[in-house]
Amino acid sequence: MRPVNARAPHFVRSFERGLAVIRAFDAEHPARTLSEVAGACDLPRAAARRLLLTLADLGYVHSDGRLFRLTPRVLELGYAYLAGLDLPRLAAPHLEQLTSAVGESAALWVLDGDQVVCVAQVPARRVMAAAVAVGARFPARGTAAGRAMPASSPQAEGAEDHVLLDGDPEDGVTTLAAPVRDRSGQVVAGVSLAVHSGRLSAPRVRRDLLPGLRAAAAAIEADLRITDPVPAAPLGTATHR
Repeated sequence: MRPVNARAPHFVRSFERGLAVIRAFDAEHPARTLSEVAGACDLPRAAARRLLLTLADLGYVHSDGRLFRLTPRVLELGYAYLAGLDLPRLAAPHLEQLTSAVGESAALWVLDGDQVVCVAQVPARRVMAAAVAVGARFPARGTAAGRAMPASSPQAEGAEDHVLLDGDPEDGVTTLAAPVRDRSGQVVAGVSLAVHSGRLSAPRVRRDLLPGLRAAAAAIEADLRITDPVPAAPLGTATHR
């Protein structure tokens, strides 16, 4: 009989250690030194160094020479799971309600590496409504939704309550976005409203539309809290920032 704590013959210890190194970074420790990683994972410094450098070579870790940080590429590790869940379907009625209430186009976005992808959208019922197609993708840093969910940070160290951005996704469009968090506080998506700048000034967008946007984000989060597996969105089902 195998000892209680013994691993199965197929168990790959080095893989376990690599995952432990990734898990050593969290909201309270977004950056760590080599010694800190080694201590957190109960690893010799030499082993921790090899694992960190391997992860850096693969693009999952960045180092400034002293501190190590995870990169947005770690999102790929969870994307297969998230893509099988149905966040767009869950969010759809809330986007419909938001658009109906404020009269502007609403969209849901998820991060894919350093880009945001529109996974659901409800256009405003007017000619020349500001909207983008489901599946549209843009550099995250250049969009309100991307800035509202930096690297999908837990409890959003740096993620803001909302982001207002002119020229998103194009000149003449103002976008207001807010993060959407799952039951653990992890930012899993961003919800946005897009308005032609000629219709409403940026201050009016914030004043008139932010309460409705916050309410929609909160409603989606409430649904996520009562959904057993935490859902997130499938790539290619989206619409603006």
